[in-house]
Amino acid sequence: MSVTKETLITAFALFSLFFGAGNLILPPLLGFRSGELWWLVALGFCLSAVLIPILGILAHARLQGTLFDFGKKVSPTFSWVYSFLIYAIAISLPSPRTAAVTHEIAIEPLFQTPSILTSSIYFMLVFIFVMNRSKSLNVIGKWLTPVIILILLGIISTTFFSFEFNFGNINFNNPFTDGVLEGYQTFDAMGAVVVGGVIIVSINLKMAHAAYDEKKALIANAGWLAGLGLFLIYAGLILTGALMHSEFDDAITRTALLSGIGKYTLGSTANLFLGVLVGLACFTTAVGIITGTADFIKYRFKNSQKVYTLTAIIGCVLGVAMGQFNVGYIIAVALPALMFIYPITIVLILLNVVPQKFAPPKVFKWVVLATLFFSIPDFLESIGLGESIAWISGRIPLGQFHMGWALPALITFILINMKIQFHQPS
Repeated sequence: MSVTKETLITAFALFSLFFGAGNLILPPLLGFRSGELWWLVALGFCLSAVLIPILGILAHARLQGTLFDFGKKVSPTFSWVYSFLIYAIAISLPSPRTAAVTHEIAIEPLFQTPSILTSSIYFMLVFIFVMNRSKSLNVIGKWLTPVIILILLGIISTTFFSFEFNFGNINFNNPFTDGVLEGYQTFDAMGAVVVGGVIIVSINLKMAHAAYDEKKALIANAGWLAGLGLFLIYAGLILTGALMHSEFDDAITRTALLSGIGKYTLGSTANLFLGVLVGLACFTTAVGIITGTADFIKYRFKNSQKVYTLTAIIGCVLGVAMGQFNVGYIIAVALPALMFIYPITIVLILLNVVPQKFAPPKVFKWVVLATLFFSIPDFLESIGLGESIAWISGRIPLGQFHMGWALPALITFILINMKIQFHQPS
Protein backbone atom coordinates (compact mmCIF):
# COMPACT_ATOMS: atom_id res chain seq x y z
CA MET A 1 0.00 0.00 0.00
CA SER A 2 1.57 3.27 -1.11
CA VAL A 3 1.08 6.11 1.39
CA THR A 4 1.11 9.52 -0.27
CA LYS A 5 0.39 12.91 1.25
CA GLU A 6 -3.10 12.80 -0.29
CA THR A 7 -3.70 9.35 1.21
CA LEU A 8 -2.72 10.56 4.68
CA ILE A 9 -4.93 13.66 4.45
CA THR A 10 -7.88 11.56 3.29
CA ALA A 11 -7.23 8.95 6.01
CA PHE A 12 -7.10 11.66 8.68
CA ALA A 13 -10.32 13.15 7.33
CA LEU A 14 -12.03 9.74 7.38
CA PHE A 15 -10.85 9.09 10.93
CA SER A 16 -12.19 12.42 12.08
CA LEU A 17 -15.51 12.07 10.25
CA PHE A 18 -16.00 8.69 11.94
CA PHE A 19 -14.68 9.65 15.36
CA GLY A 20 -17.49 11.56 16.99
CA ALA A 21 -19.63 11.59 20.12
CA GLY A 22 -20.33 7.87 20.46
CA ASN A 23 -16.75 6.96 19.63
CA LEU A 24 -15.55 9.02 22.56
CA ILE A 25 -18.05 8.17 25.28
CA LEU A 26 -18.82 4.49 24.55
CA PRO A 27 -15.41 2.69 24.75
CA PRO A 28 -14.33 3.87 28.24
CA LEU A 29 -17.54 2.65 29.92
CA LEU A 30 -17.31 -0.64 27.99
CA GLY A 31 -13.83 -1.16 29.44
CA PHE A 32 -14.94 -0.01 32.89
CA ARG A 33 -17.53 -2.82 32.96
CA SER A 34 -15.56 -5.52 31.18
CA GLY A 35 -12.84 -6.41 33.71
CA GLU A 36 -10.11 -8.73 32.50
CA LEU A 37 -12.15 -9.55 29.39
CA TRP A 38 -11.67 -6.00 28.07
CA TRP A 39 -9.86 -7.42 25.05
CA LEU A 40 -12.83 -9.62 24.08
CA VAL A 41 -15.23 -6.70 24.42
CA ALA A 42 -12.81 -4.60 22.36
CA LEU A 43 -12.78 -7.21 19.56
CA GLY A 44 -16.59 -7.24 19.43
CA PHE A 45 -16.79 -3.47 19.52
CA CYS A 46 -14.19 -3.08 16.77
CA LEU A 47 -15.97 -5.64 14.58
CA SER A 48 -19.06 -3.45 14.29
CA ALA A 49 -17.38 -0.06 14.84
CA VAL A 50 -14.21 -0.50 12.72
CA LEU A 51 -14.19 -3.48 10.35
CA ILE A 52 -17.73 -3.11 8.99
CA PRO A 53 -17.41 0.69 8.52
CA ILE A 54 -14.08 0.33 6.71
CA LEU A 55 -15.61 -2.30 4.46
CA GLY A 56 -18.28 0.32 3.79
CA ILE A 57 -15.54 2.71 2.63
CA LEU A 58 -14.13 -0.04 0.39
CA ALA A 59 -17.62 -0.50 -1.06
CA HIS A 60 -17.70 3.23 -1.79
CA ALA A 61 -14.29 2.93 -3.45
CA ARG A 62 -15.74 0.30 -5.78
CA LEU A 63 -19.08 2.01 -6.47
CA GLN A 64 -17.86 5.62 -6.53
CA GLY A 65 -21.48 6.72 -6.52
CA THR A 66 -23.99 7.65 -3.81
CA LEU A 67 -25.80 5.85 -1.02
CA PHE A 68 -28.53 5.01 -3.56
CA ASP A 69 -26.06 2.69 -5.31
CA PHE A 70 -25.68 0.55 -2.18
CA GLY A 71 -29.21 -0.83 -2.42
CA LYS A 72 -30.19 -0.41 -6.05
CA LYS A 73 -29.61 -4.12 -6.80
CA VAL A 74 -32.46 -4.91 -4.43
CA SER A 75 -34.73 -2.45 -6.26
CA PRO A 76 -34.79 1.29 -6.95
CA THR A 77 -37.78 1.70 -4.63
CA PHE A 78 -36.03 -0.14 -1.79
CA SER A 79 -32.90 1.96 -2.28
CA TRP A 80 -34.88 5.20 -2.18
CA VAL A 81 -36.62 4.20 1.06
CA TYR A 82 -33.40 2.89 2.61
CA SER A 83 -31.46 6.05 1.70
CA PHE A 84 -34.19 8.27 3.11
CA LEU A 85 -34.23 6.32 6.40
CA ILE A 86 -30.44 6.43 6.73
CA TYR A 87 -30.25 10.18 6.21
CA ALA A 88 -33.32 10.87 8.35
CA ILE A 89 -31.82 8.89 11.23
CA ALA A 90 -28.37 10.42 10.74
CA ILE A 91 -29.47 14.06 10.98
CA SER A 92 -32.02 13.31 13.74
CA LEU A 93 -29.87 11.30 16.18
CA PRO A 94 -26.07 11.02 15.78
CA SER A 95 -25.67 14.57 14.48
CA PRO A 96 -27.57 16.23 17.39
CA ARG A 97 -25.86 13.84 19.82
CA THR A 98 -22.52 15.44 18.93
CA ALA A 99 -23.85 18.79 20.16
CA ALA A 100 -25.25 17.22 23.34
CA VAL A 101 -21.93 15.56 24.17
CA THR A 102 -20.05 18.78 23.45
CA HIS A 103 -22.35 20.67 25.81
CA GLU A 104 -22.24 18.12 28.66
CA ILE A 105 -18.47 17.62 28.63
CA ALA A 106 -16.87 20.68 27.08
CA ILE A 107 -19.17 23.66 27.65
CA GLU A 108 -21.47 23.26 30.66
CA PRO A 109 -18.70 22.44 33.22
CA LEU A 110 -16.78 25.56 32.22
CA PHE A 111 -19.44 28.15 31.45
CA GLN A 112 -22.73 26.90 32.94
CA THR A 113 -24.57 28.10 29.83
CA PRO A 114 -27.85 26.60 28.56
CA SER A 115 -27.75 23.84 25.96
CA ILE A 116 -29.76 25.94 23.47
CA LEU A 117 -26.89 28.43 23.27
CA THR A 118 -24.31 25.68 22.77
CA SER A 119 -26.23 23.87 20.05
CA SER A 120 -27.13 27.12 18.25
CA ILE A 121 -23.53 28.33 17.99
CA TYR A 122 -22.33 24.78 17.30
CA PHE A 123 -24.63 24.24 14.31
CA MET A 124 -24.01 27.73 12.97
CA LEU A 125 -20.33 26.73 12.69
CA VAL A 126 -21.31 23.36 11.21
CA PHE A 127 -23.37 25.18 8.58
CA ILE A 128 -20.39 27.36 7.63
CA PHE A 129 -18.22 24.27 7.09
CA VAL A 130 -20.95 22.46 5.16
CA MET A 131 -21.36 25.43 2.82
CA ASN A 132 -17.60 25.45 2.23
CA ARG A 133 -17.36 21.71 1.69
CA SER A 134 -14.54 21.87 -0.89
CA LYS A 135 -12.20 23.25 1.80
CA SER A 136 -13.54 21.12 4.68
CA LEU A 137 -11.70 17.89 3.80
CA ASN A 138 -8.30 19.62 3.82
CA VAL A 139 -9.00 21.55 7.05
CA ILE A 140 -10.22 18.42 8.83
CA GLY A 141 -7.47 16.18 7.47
CA LYS A 142 -4.54 18.57 7.93
CA TRP A 143 -5.39 20.35 11.19
CA LEU A 144 -8.29 19.03 13.24
CA THR A 145 -7.60 15.27 13.18
CA PRO A 146 -3.93 15.45 14.30
CA VAL A 147 -5.01 17.49 17.35
CA ILE A 148 -7.69 14.90 18.20
CA ILE A 149 -5.23 12.00 17.88
CA LEU A 150 -2.52 13.70 19.97
CA ILE A 151 -4.91 14.36 22.88
CA LEU A 152 -6.28 10.79 22.71
CA LEU A 153 -2.78 9.33 22.71
CA GLY A 154 -1.94 11.49 25.72
CA ILE A 155 -4.90 10.08 27.69
CA ILE A 156 -4.22 6.45 26.71
CA SER A 157 -0.43 6.50 27.21
CA THR A 158 -0.73 8.25 30.60
CA THR A 159 -3.13 5.53 31.79
CA PHE A 160 -0.97 2.75 30.37
CA PHE A 161 2.13 3.88 32.24
CA SER A 162 0.46 5.14 35.43
CA PHE A 163 -1.95 2.35 36.44
CA GLU A 164 -1.27 -1.23 37.45
CA PHE A 165 -2.79 -3.90 35.24
CA ASN A 166 -5.47 -4.92 37.74
CA PHE A 167 -9.03 -5.41 36.57
CA GLY A 168 -12.43 -5.32 38.23
CA ASN A 169 -15.53 -7.45 37.90
CA ILE A 170 -17.00 -8.51 34.58
CA ASN A 171 -20.46 -7.00 34.14
CA PHE A 172 -21.32 -8.57 30.78
CA ASN A 173 -23.04 -11.91 30.20
CA ASN A 174 -21.79 -12.09 26.61
CA PRO A 175 -18.70 -9.85 26.38
CA PHE A 176 -18.07 -10.28 22.65
CA THR A 177 -21.64 -9.80 21.40
CA ASP A 178 -22.28 -7.04 23.95
CA GLY A 179 -19.27 -5.28 22.44
CA VAL A 180 -20.68 -5.80 18.95
CA LEU A 181 -24.05 -4.31 19.95
CA GLU A 182 -22.44 -1.35 21.70
CA GLY A 183 -20.55 -0.74 18.47
CA TYR A 184 -23.94 -0.16 16.82
CA GLN A 185 -24.29 2.99 18.96
CA THR A 186 -21.30 4.59 17.25
CA PHE A 187 -23.47 4.71 14.10
CA ASP A 188 -20.24 4.03 12.19
CA ALA A 189 -21.65 1.47 9.74
CA MET A 190 -24.28 4.07 8.88
CA GLY A 191 -21.55 6.68 9.00
CA ALA A 192 -19.56 4.73 6.42
CA VAL A 193 -22.31 4.88 3.84
CA VAL A 194 -22.95 8.57 4.62
CA VAL A 195 -19.46 10.06 5.02
CA GLY A 196 -18.06 7.72 2.37
CA GLY A 197 -20.21 9.65 -0.05
CA VAL A 198 -18.71 12.90 1.28
CA ILE A 199 -15.22 11.58 0.56
CA ILE A 200 -16.25 10.51 -2.95
CA VAL A 201 -17.66 13.95 -3.79
CA SER A 202 -14.68 15.75 -2.24
CA ILE A 203 -12.18 13.62 -4.16
CA ASN A 204 -14.12 14.12 -7.39
CA LEU A 205 -13.96 17.89 -6.84
CA LYS A 206 -10.20 17.79 -6.23
CA MET A 207 -9.30 15.05 -8.74
CA ALA A 208 -11.83 15.60 -11.49
CA HIS A 209 -9.59 14.11 -14.18
CA ALA A 210 -8.18 11.18 -12.17
CA ALA A 211 -8.87 7.66 -13.39
CA TYR A 212 -11.35 5.36 -11.64
CA ASP A 213 -8.57 3.01 -10.43
CA GLU A 214 -6.51 5.89 -9.05
CA LYS A 215 -9.41 7.18 -6.98
CA LYS A 216 -10.33 3.65 -5.91
CA ALA A 217 -6.78 3.01 -4.62
CA LEU A 218 -6.71 6.36 -2.78
CA ILE A 219 -10.05 5.71 -1.02
CA ALA A 220 -9.19 2.09 -0.16
CA ASN A 221 -5.72 2.90 1.22
CA ALA A 222 -7.07 5.83 3.22
CA GLY A 223 -9.84 3.58 4.56
CA TRP A 224 -7.45 0.94 5.85
CA LEU A 225 -5.21 3.58 7.49
CA ALA A 226 -8.21 5.21 9.15
CA GLY A 227 -9.42 1.77 10.31
CA LEU A 228 -6.06 0.97 11.89
CA GLY A 229 -6.14 4.29 13.74
CA LEU A 230 -9.70 3.70 14.96
CA PHE A 231 -8.84 0.18 16.15
CA LEU A 232 -5.83 1.36 18.18
CA ILE A 233 -7.73 4.27 19.72
CA TYR A 234 -10.80 2.17 20.61
CA ALA A 235 -8.72 -0.61 22.15
CA GLY A 236 -6.74 1.99 24.09
CA LEU A 237 -9.86 3.72 25.42
CA ILE A 238 -11.44 0.40 26.43
CA LEU A 239 -8.24 -0.61 28.24
CA THR A 240 -8.17 2.83 29.88
CA GLY A 241 -11.66 2.32 31.25
CA ALA A 242 -10.80 -1.19 32.45
CA LEU A 243 -7.69 -0.03 34.33
CA MET A 244 -9.66 2.68 36.15
CA HIS A 245 -12.33 0.34 37.52
CA SER A 246 -11.57 1.27 41.14
CA GLU A 247 -11.53 5.04 40.64
CA PHE A 248 -15.23 5.63 39.99
CA ASP A 249 -18.66 4.56 41.21
CA ASP A 250 -20.23 1.62 39.36
CA ALA A 251 -23.28 3.72 38.40
CA ILE A 252 -21.22 6.42 36.68
CA THR A 253 -22.53 7.72 33.35
CA ARG A 254 -20.64 7.66 30.07
CA THR A 255 -19.96 11.39 29.98
CA ALA A 256 -19.01 11.57 33.66
CA LEU A 257 -16.54 8.70 33.21
CA LEU A 258 -14.88 10.39 30.24
CA SER A 259 -14.60 13.63 32.21
CA GLY A 260 -13.14 11.74 35.19
CA ILE A 261 -10.60 9.94 33.02
CA GLY A 262 -9.61 13.29 31.55
CA LYS A 263 -8.90 14.70 35.02
CA TYR A 264 -6.83 11.67 36.05
CA THR A 265 -4.70 11.70 32.90
CA LEU A 266 -4.49 15.36 31.88
CA GLY A 267 -4.36 16.90 35.36
CA SER A 268 -5.17 20.56 35.85
CA THR A 269 -5.43 21.09 32.10
CA ALA A 270 -8.09 18.36 31.78
CA ASN A 271 -11.06 20.65 31.20
CA LEU A 272 -9.28 22.58 28.47
CA PHE A 273 -7.84 19.59 26.61
CA LEU A 274 -10.94 17.45 27.04
CA GLY A 275 -13.10 20.32 25.84
CA VAL A 276 -10.95 20.73 22.73
CA LEU A 277 -10.97 16.95 22.12
CA VAL A 278 -14.72 16.57 22.51
CA GLY A 279 -15.53 19.71 20.55
CA LEU A 280 -13.33 18.79 17.58
CA ALA A 281 -14.28 15.10 17.47
CA CYS A 282 -17.99 15.83 17.62
CA PHE A 283 -17.86 18.81 15.28
CA THR A 284 -16.13 17.00 12.41
CA THR A 285 -18.67 14.18 12.59
CA ALA A 286 -21.62 16.58 12.46
CA VAL A 287 -20.06 18.29 9.45
CA GLY A 288 -19.68 14.91 7.72
CA ILE A 289 -23.27 13.83 8.41
CA ILE A 290 -24.95 17.03 7.25
CA THR A 291 -22.63 17.41 4.24
CA GLY A 292 -23.37 13.82 3.22
CA THR A 293 -27.11 14.34 3.54
CA ALA A 294 -27.03 17.61 1.60
CA ASP A 295 -24.84 16.04 -1.11
CA PHE A 296 -27.30 13.19 -1.60
CA ILE A 297 -30.42 15.35 -1.74
CA LYS A 298 -28.64 17.75 -4.12
CA TYR A 299 -27.71 14.81 -6.38
CA ARG A 300 -31.32 13.56 -6.46
CA PHE A 301 -32.53 17.05 -7.44
CA LYS A 302 -30.33 17.60 -10.50
CA ASN A 303 -27.40 19.09 -8.54
CA SER A 304 -29.40 22.07 -7.33
CA GLN A 305 -27.31 24.26 -5.03
CA LYS A 306 -30.51 25.70 -3.54
CA VAL A 307 -31.57 22.19 -2.50
CA TYR A 308 -28.10 21.61 -0.97
CA THR A 309 -28.39 24.82 1.08
CA LEU A 310 -31.96 24.08 2.19
CA THR A 311 -31.01 20.54 3.27
CA ALA A 312 -28.05 21.90 5.25
CA ILE A 313 -30.34 24.41 6.99
CA ILE A 314 -32.89 21.70 7.87
CA GLY A 315 -30.13 19.44 9.20
CA CYS A 316 -28.72 22.20 11.39
CA VAL A 317 -32.14 23.25 12.71
CA LEU A 318 -32.89 19.60 13.60
CA GLY A 319 -29.51 19.47 15.31
CA VAL A 320 -30.35 22.48 17.46
CA ALA A 321 -33.77 21.06 18.39
CA MET A 322 -32.64 17.50 19.23
CA GLY A 323 -29.41 18.73 20.81
CA GLN A 324 -31.45 19.95 23.81
CA PHE A 325 -31.88 16.39 25.08
CA ASN A 326 -29.23 14.75 27.24
CA VAL A 327 -26.86 12.17 25.78
CA GLY A 328 -28.37 9.21 27.65
CA TYR A 329 -31.84 9.98 26.30
CA ILE A 330 -30.61 10.28 22.69
CA ILE A 331 -28.78 6.94 23.00
CA ALA A 332 -31.93 5.26 24.37
CA VAL A 333 -34.11 6.72 21.61
CA ALA A 334 -31.64 5.59 18.97
CA LEU A 335 -31.74 1.90 19.96
CA PRO A 336 -34.91 0.84 18.07
CA ALA A 337 -33.75 2.63 14.91
CA LEU A 338 -30.37 0.92 15.15
CA MET A 339 -31.81 -2.55 15.72
CA PHE A 340 -33.90 -2.09 12.57
CA ILE A 341 -31.52 -0.37 10.15
CA TYR A 342 -28.09 -1.63 11.26
CA PRO A 343 -28.40 -5.29 10.17
CA ILE A 344 -29.59 -4.20 6.72
CA THR A 345 -26.71 -1.72 6.47
CA ILE A 346 -24.14 -4.35 7.45
CA VAL A 347 -25.51 -6.79 4.87
CA LEU A 348 -25.55 -4.17 2.09
CA ILE A 349 -21.94 -3.23 2.89
CA LEU A 350 -20.81 -6.87 2.77
CA LEU A 351 -22.71 -7.59 -0.47
CA ASN A 352 -21.06 -4.57 -2.08
CA VAL A 353 -17.52 -5.71 -1.22
CA VAL A 354 -17.72 -9.43 -2.11
CA PRO A 355 -16.77 -10.35 -5.70
CA GLN A 356 -19.57 -9.21 -7.97
CA LYS A 357 -20.19 -12.71 -9.37
CA PHE A 358 -21.40 -13.72 -5.89
CA ALA A 359 -23.70 -10.71 -5.48
CA PRO A 360 -26.08 -10.39 -8.45
CA PRO A 361 -29.46 -8.68 -7.90
CA LYS A 362 -31.17 -11.95 -6.93
CA VAL A 363 -28.70 -12.48 -4.07
CA PHE A 364 -29.14 -8.89 -2.90
CA LYS A 365 -32.93 -9.26 -2.83
CA TRP A 366 -33.10 -12.54 -0.94
CA VAL A 367 -30.33 -11.79 1.56
CA VAL A 368 -31.78 -8.37 2.42
CA LEU A 369 -35.25 -9.92 2.75
CA ALA A 370 -33.94 -12.62 5.13
CA THR A 371 -32.05 -10.01 7.15
CA LEU A 372 -35.10 -7.78 7.43
CA PHE A 373 -37.37 -10.63 8.50
CA PHE A 374 -35.05 -12.10 11.13
CA SER A 375 -34.15 -8.71 12.63
CA ILE A 376 -37.81 -8.02 13.48
CA PRO A 377 -37.62 -9.79 16.91
CA ASP A 378 -34.68 -7.60 18.01
CA PHE A 379 -36.51 -4.48 16.86
CA LEU A 380 -39.68 -5.47 18.73
CA GLU A 381 -37.67 -6.17 21.88
CA SER A 382 -36.01 -2.75 21.63
CA ILE A 383 -39.45 -1.06 21.77
CA GLY A 384 -40.56 -3.05 24.80
CA LEU A 385 -42.37 -5.98 23.15
CA GLY A 386 -39.71 -8.57 23.96
CA GLU A 387 -41.88 -10.79 26.14
CA SER A 388 -44.54 -11.26 23.48
CA ILE A 389 -42.02 -12.62 20.96
CA ALA A 390 -39.61 -14.38 23.37
CA TRP A 391 -40.73 -17.80 22.11
CA ILE A 392 -39.62 -16.80 18.59
CA SER A 393 -36.26 -15.21 19.39
CA GLY A 394 -35.39 -18.12 21.68
CA ARG A 395 -35.64 -20.51 18.72
CA ILE A 396 -33.56 -18.43 16.29
CA PRO A 397 -29.81 -19.25 16.32
CA LEU A 398 -27.88 -16.37 17.96
CA GLY A 399 -31.23 -14.78 18.85
CA GLN A 400 -30.26 -14.58 22.52
CA PHE A 401 -27.32 -12.40 21.46
CA HIS A 402 -29.56 -10.07 19.39
CA MET A 403 -27.84 -11.38 16.26
CA GLY A 404 -30.62 -13.65 15.01
CA TRP A 405 -30.40 -12.17 11.51
CA ALA A 406 -26.76 -13.11 10.91
CA LEU A 407 -26.98 -16.87 10.30
CA PRO A 408 -30.15 -16.72 8.13
CA ALA A 409 -28.52 -14.01 6.00
CA LEU A 410 -25.38 -16.14 5.55
CA ILE A 411 -27.36 -19.31 4.74
CA THR A 412 -29.51 -17.39 2.24
CA PHE A 413 -26.38 -15.97 0.59
CA ILE A 414 -24.92 -19.47 0.18
CA LEU A 415 -28.14 -21.15 -1.00
CA ILE A 416 -29.03 -18.51 -3.60
CA ASN A 417 -25.49 -18.58 -4.96
CA MET A 418 -25.61 -22.39 -5.17
CA LYS A 419 -28.93 -22.21 -7.01
CA ILE A 420 -27.55 -19.64 -9.48
CA GLN A 421 -24.40 -21.69 -10.10
CA PHE A 422 -26.41 -24.92 -10.51
CA HIS A 423 -28.72 -23.39 -13.13
CA GLN A 424 -25.95 -21.77 -15.15
CA PRO A 425 -25.40 -23.44 -18.56
CA SER A 426 -22.22 -25.45 -18.70
